Amino acid sequence: MVEVLAITDYVDSLAAVDSRLRLSRSDDPSSFTEWLDDLPELNLAEQQRLDLIKQRYLYHRQYGHLLEGAVNFIVVSPLLELAGFYDPPFHLRSEASIQLDLEDEDGLIYRGRIDGLIVQEHLWIVLIESKQTSFSIEVALPQALAYMSANAPAPRPTFGLVSNSAYSMFIKLDQGRYSFSNDFSLNNRRNELYDVLRILNRLKTS
Repeated sequence: MVEVLAITDYVDSLAAVDSRLRLSRSDDPSSFTEWLDDLPELNLAEQQRLDLIKQRYLYHRQYGHLLEGAVNFIVVSPLLELAGFYDPPFHLRSEASIQLDLEDEDGLIYRGRIDGLIVQEHLWIVLIESKQTSFSIEVALPQALAYMSANAPAPRPTFGLVSNSAYSMFIKLDQGRYSFSNDFSLNNRRNELYDVLRILNRLKTS
């Protein structure tokens, strides 16, 4: 009988990603330059909207931890709208089910659900794995990589975004090797949502 395992329980660390999913991390700066090079500039209206998003987040955050629904509503959803991901040719799958069939001697299958998946054909995927603001985004990185590996359109790279609103990080998965961007924080004086939106706009053309 085939054993079905939950992604959240068995792919819960980068070490598990490497051993169970046969992926490996690349720390070579040249392996992920899309979050640094040729980033489009933002217009004044975009900057003002991002400033408002940050202001709203900080206002509500001062009263305690934000649950996932509030995180999406205040930060993630308007950010994706600004990036144009709710319009053609993109497709949004909410709480999509992902299954990984691993070809090993144990015949294991990993299953899980994701918070949001935006797809443009088979070229690339943007994954939103939002967690409570009390959780580190590092908790979601292994799950995001598991979901991305199930949909990697080889030989094209797959990109992901992990965010708990306060912190955001981009992931690149390319032929079994993954890389991370810096993390972007809403707790810094500078509004780093500017960077997040510029990178999202850049990835649309990758």
